[in-house]
Amino acid sequence: MNPSSHLSLIIDLSPSQWHLSAQSNNSYPLSFQTFLSHVLTFVNSHLAFKHENTLAVFGALPGRSMMLYSSLDATSANSNDPPADANSYRPFKLVNSVVANNIQKELDAIERLTEEPPVALVGALTKALCCKYQPFGPSTTRKRGNEATTSVDPRILILSVSPDLSASYIPVMNSIFSAQKLKVTIDVCKVFGEETVFLQQAAHLTGGSYIYLGRRDAFLQYLTMSFLPPPSMRHIIAVPQQDKVDFRAACFCHKNIVDIGFVCSVCLSIFCSPVPVCSTCRTKFPMKTLQHLNASRPSIPPANGVSNGAPRPPSARPNPGMSASLR
Repeated sequence: MNPSSHLSLIIDLSPSQWHLSAQSNNSYPLSFQTFLSHVLTFVNSHLAFKHENTLAVFGALPGRSMMLYSSLDATSANSNDPPADANSYRPFKLVNSVVANNIQKELDAIERLTEEPPVALVGALTKALCCKYQPFGPSTTRKRGNEATTSVDPRILILSVSPDLSASYIPVMNSIFSAQKLKVTIDVCKVFGEETVFLQQAAHLTGGSYIYLGRRDAFLQYLTMSFLPPPSMRHIIAVPQQDKVDFRAACFCHKNIVDIGFVCSVCLSIFCSPVPVCSTCRTKFPMKTLQHLNASRPSIPPANGVSNGAPRPPSARPNPGMSASLR
């Protein structure tokens, strides 16, 4: 039998990005109200897929993150218990009511801020990873060889509308490595905005799916066909995969995404230009190596007539110490 599935859903709640998404001059405008109604339909389908399935919804808000709903948190369910309705299925109505009320409460608090800070996506991702070790209802185990494994298939789905934040590169990579260790699949749906480099890597390295919405008027269809099947069933279902993955990294010195990085051979820190001393491990590099790297990196010819300042890989192999690497 297929194991039960635990879905941790992370919703990007950036008011400025959702305002841009709803503009009528977009090819396929998508308002937050329409988006939320489709998301609630999707999570209800996940809960109906198998009786033992569980759900946790997290909000990535400007400056902070929080849990909006958990199917295991009985206290939050009782405090937001909706009135009885004979025409609706109570568990579905409970999810819709709690998630919508908590989102509205948080958005009302954001409106009082004078300036919108960056979205705390890393905080929401970290909290979602911590949910793996919670007891998902009546825990059942099955034996595989000589070891017993819990029949719960955890996964994370990120619905993103915000661009990459270069300063969060290291925390995002740490979260990706933790997800790999915990065997948690990370799926990403880029609903609005430019492609996100870090989330592409998160989906690729954890065996998940990354989808950029070309037709946002078919958002619910994307969710149902691509993200509703749990990872345990995806080997028999044709789930969309990435054609190519952007593996660029952010430098440790200026937090900028770079095409060519100079890597410390001791701690593997990445810099956008050769440095005499590694700021992470304080390793000193030979002066001849720095001179060689600086002399062998011609400027990249700009494609649109504007230089981006990124260096080319050196024509000769550098001396040991700091090495140039194409990210």
